[in-house]
Amino acid sequence: MKKLAIFDLDGTLLNTIKDLGEAANYALDRNGFHTHSIASYPFFVGNGVKRLIERVLPEDARNKPSVVNAMLKDFKEYYNEHNTNLTKPYEGMPELLHELQEQGVKLAVASNKYQQATDKIINHFFPDIDWVAIAGQREGIPVKPDPSIVFMILSEAKIAKQDTIYIGDSGIDMETARRACLDSIGVSWGFRPVKELKEYHANVIINKPQDILPIIQNGIPL
Repeated sequence: MKKLAIFDLDGTLLNTIKDLGEAANYALDRNGFHTHSIASYPFFVGNGVKRLIERVLPEDARNKPSVVNAMLKDFKEYYNEHNTNLTKPYEGMPELLHELQEQGVKLAVASNKYQQATDKIINHFFPDIDWVAIAGQREGIPVKPDPSIVFMILSEAKIAKQDTIYIGDSGIDMETARRACLDSIGVSWGFRPVKELKEYHANVIINKPQDILPIIQNGIPL
């Protein structure tokens, strides 16, 4: 049985796309740029807020630090205030987390969302979960797929790699798990297609949160 489960946040634990899209569109509009449909945002997110801002900007504005910094300021101003308005846990996820916690599995979050927002959202939606670590993007620490925050979590939890599993919805997550030498579960309900999870060699792909429990109990199915 695995002793530690590390979860990605956006697209894995929570459907955050509407709040992310609203915040980015607010920043775009405030800085005089055209906005995007919310349906386009799943392919903008995943590599941290700075990369999100660069992706939503017109190509000729992406390399202008003054524009990017102004956008970041406006995005965070809006998102910090509104990041729980439209966000929701995926169906069955709160129940799964409680079941894992009751069984003694340690739980952690590894996200490319900046730390302030990561802390607020996780504590808002999962206040009864005793997380061993909530790791978001921090200054001076590279974002996923660099495995640095995963190694930080392993150190805090004092759990070996072979007793840990990583759960996420994107190729970035599967590559993070690979670089950290962890077993991985790819989830089909998130922001990226199953094709991407296969291309990045997810050990197993599942369709609902309840499918995670037997994998943690019995290991990756052969």
